[in-house]
Amino acid sequence: MEHHWLPFTNNRMFREEPQIFARAEGVRYWTPEGQEIMDAASGLFCCPAGHARREIADAIHAQVMELDYTTHFQRAAPNSFRLATRLAELLPAGLNRIFFGSSGSEAVDSAMKICLAYHRARGQGQRTRFVSRNWAYHGVNLGGTSLAGMVNNRRDFSGATSDVVHMRHTWSDEQRFSLGQPETGADLADDLEEICKTYGAETIAGVFVEPIAGSVGVILPPQGYLQRLRAIADKYGLLLIFDEVITGFGRTGSAFAAQEFGVTPDLMTMAKALTNGTVPMSAVAVRTDIQQTVIDAAEGDRPELFHGYTYSAHPVACAAALASLDIYRDHGLFERAKALSPVFLDALHSLRNLPHVFDIRGYGMMGAVQLTPGAKPGMKGSLVQRLLFREGLHLKATGDALIIAPAFVTGEDDLARMIEILRRVLGRADL
Repeated sequence: MEHHWLPFTNNRMFREEPQIFARAEGVRYWTPEGQEIMDAASGLFCCPAGHARREIADAIHAQVMELDYTTHFQRAAPNSFRLATRLAELLPAGLNRIFFGSSGSEAVDSAMKICLAYHRARGQGQRTRFVSRNWAYHGVNLGGTSLAGMVNNRRDFSGATSDVVHMRHTWSDEQRFSLGQPETGADLADDLEEICKTYGAETIAGVFVEPIAGSVGVILPPQGYLQRLRAIADKYGLLLIFDEVITGFGRTGSAFAAQEFGVTPDLMTMAKALTNGTVPMSAVAVRTDIQQTVIDAAEGDRPELFHGYTYSAHPVACAAALASLDIYRDHGLFERAKALSPVFLDALHSLRNLPHVFDIRGYGMMGAVQLTPGAKPGMKGSLVQRLLFREGLHLKATGDALIIAPAFVTGEDDLARMIEILRRVLGRADL
């Protein structure tokens, strides 16, 4: 307990009341003492196929015994090419060049560098500014910290951040308890055009958005909003980047939110469910002509992109990802998510009349319960998360938003049990 500095954790509070998982299977965790904890968050959006999948474990073991590691600097492993092909087949048409990393944060920084390299390769190296949104989360490397629109993720690191301008987020009070995409608010995308006019479109490399803002509490895009962003980006020559680290691999009912909402970005980041959470891995999908422009501009035998990671395309991670994609395909889990979504969202919406519930939002297999304010921002959310653990439920809390993202293999009885625990805790008068 003395030596591990836990991330995104009040370490003092944790030492007073440790909450530890020792085992997982299906949609359940168990503590070292044997208490069963229902997993209502797919770990951290990572495990849509449930925990302890034998198919993935076997693939990992076989790969370790065949080729445990190779660098992908000037060398490569065969299964990295197989994985890139499988991903290209799932992705929207045109996004068929894949760059691998180890986390969503790495994918975001990689996407930023690819944008900069592309503009420089086509003679527009002055495009160095990025646009993001308030309440955005794009990981915690320096690039993602710069893009962040969550104040606590930025305030202590402002001296290390790069040039980013933020648009408004898309939530408004009039949307409360309206599941699905809001009917109004597409005009908020016009913030991007105003930024282009204020800062000069010729200085802007790209705009990063989460199709659904997940980590802050499932903020949905209004109808027509993403389409409008696409049109403005095209008008001013900006690259549109979708951060699908949370929404990718069936969370919205489609393989990716880009397909669900009918808008194709120029680049896309993915991670988490790529390996069903078993081995850290991420990827950036890039439009074909963007990669080709960078390659064509390089001279001699130098690498075209001076960027990469020791664990890029790690062969064991590739094996885990290929096995995960097989499970998603062979068990129809994306289709299962789409079919289960109405049941999940209706159950979630049944909590709306509880005294501590301020709002409920959701789409596909992800939803959020916004709590009424406590004495200070985030205090009630922190308390409720700890109480839920004691009652046998794991989920993610960001501030006063409780985020629920069950695995796609969750049965309706288990889903009902998760909601009942939520109802019991949120019905307490002493929160």
